[in-house]
Amino acid sequence: MTNKEKYDQIFMDCFSVEKSMLNDKFVYQCIPLWDSVGHMNMVAGIEDTFNIMMDTDDIIEFSSYTKGMEILAKYKIEI
Repeated sequence: MTNKEKYDQIFMDCFSVEKSMLNDKFVYQCIPLWDSVGHMNMVAGIEDTFNIMMDTDDIIEFSSYTKGMEILAKYKIEI
């Protein structure tokens, strides 16, 4: 499984969405499940999957599907 497939799967599992919804319009609170609790579940899934520990600032700035890819690049994870 590629990093992109892993990344997408985290979003699909955490937010119960189809892959087709994952684009630059998929942003924090665009669906009811992406609330503060859903956000932290997603972060935990990303940290576990990619074996990283994100900085608090990065967790706060992780405001969209697309922004998340930019943030992960800082941790040398190419999506």
